[in-house]
Amino acid sequence: MNKAVILAGGQGKRMKAEMPKPLFKVLGEPMLEWVISACEEAQIEDICVVKGYKGEMIDEYLGGRCKSVLQAERLGTGHAVMQAMDFLKEDTEGNTLVLCGDAPFIDPETIKESLIVHKHGGNAVTVITAELDEPKGYGRIIRTKTGISGIVEQKDATEEQRAIREVNSGAYWFRTADLIDMLGRLTNDNAQNEYYLTDTVGIAVADGKGAGAYKSANANIIKGANDRKDLLELNNYARMAVIEKHLINGVEFVCTDGVIIERGVEIGANTQILPGTILRRGTKIGTGCIIGPYSVAENCIIGNNVVFNTAQAYDSVIEDNVNVGPYVHIRPDSTVKAGAKVGDFVELKNSTIGEKTAIAHLAYIGDSDIGKKVNIGAGAVTVNFDGVAKSRCVIGDYSFVGSNSSLIAPLKLGKGVYTAAGTTVTRDVPDYALAIDRGELKVNEGYTLRKLKKNTK
Repeated sequence: MNKAVILAGGQGKRMKAEMPKPLFKVLGEPMLEWVISACEEAQIEDICVVKGYKGEMIDEYLGGRCKSVLQAERLGTGHAVMQAMDFLKEDTEGNTLVLCGDAPFIDPETIKESLIVHKHGGNAVTVITAELDEPKGYGRIIRTKTGISGIVEQKDATEEQRAIREVNSGAYWFRTADLIDMLGRLTNDNAQNEYYLTDTVGIAVADGKGAGAYKSANANIIKGANDRKDLLELNNYARMAVIEKHLINGVEFVCTDGVIIERGVEIGANTQILPGTILRRGTKIGTGCIIGPYSVAENCIIGNNVVFNTAQAYDSVIEDNVNVGPYVHIRPDSTVKAGAKVGDFVELKNSTIGEKTAIAHLAYIGDSDIGKKVNIGAGAVTVNFDGVAKSRCVIGDYSFVGSNSSLIAPLKLGKGVYTAAGTTVTRDVPDYALAIDRGELKVNEGYTLRKLKKNTK
């Protein structure tokens, strides 16, 4: 069986935050998540994460999804992998992939193709490499006719070696049994007194075992983050890479300023994404929509030909031909059915809005089921919480809720019910009835004239 060890013990002091570096986010997901998901997409599911600084935060994030081990002292990459020795010994027949938890752009294709090269070459170790135009600072790969002879760090390289553009990505495939053996032979006889995983290449060569290299077509597997500037660069790269994929699929961007689209978001052709729009995990958008400007959708299903203007929606469904916004907040578990209109300064929560229903402005609809072709007037609210429990309102088809009406749940309005403006409805109303609740209007003539005279003396 093939397995993976992910090194995630880094503190990232230059990030100036009390959390492990691999948990810093790129496009809304921790860098560690990018690495784990790449392994899973490459059909490697037996994963061990080596944690270190604030390791409990790593465990909390993993939630039992992967195994984890603690590197109590940071004594080098080789030492980190040593902490996973029990994990490695569970199955010594296959191969083990070692990855860095703060290098998010490792991709499933590189993982799978490098494994093929590793197995075909019969290698004890295969280094995953990339070719850079500017390789300064990276360990250079020294190739031979039959494989590689070693990895030379920048500070130790000759002028000729520094001209080499193929560099070590920090990712490796090992035959698991050979990895176990070589880890036991690593020494810390160096200036840093650390155990380096790169030394396994020299050990394999000295033993006459195969040591090879696979050069990935994706040079971005090298990219990592040591500080906030690096993290911003990762986010910028990932952001534009996602946008470019949508452009290829026929999505329109008139300007990409402030546009953030997380991985996995689906957008249909001929949809236009306007500036300031943020589309988060789980969101699927149909064709012919206008999304934005300055809108947020998270884990939402949005149909075809939807206008979603300066609005926010979470964990909800918006069907075809709906017009939303501006300044609308759609909270979780809401459904807006086809042809409905949800206008400015409207908030929905855990509610269903029927087909061609109009909530034009200034309303709160919570825990409610509204039928088709209903009109909700300005200032209308469903009063769904009594301080202890929440209850639902049901509003039948073709009803008209007048401005500033308050519907006190639990409540059911029948089909074609009208409520007069300013009415507070406290009990069910039958089909085709008018609910009106108004006290006697009193007019005190001359009141303001007397008041003004008194206050202007």
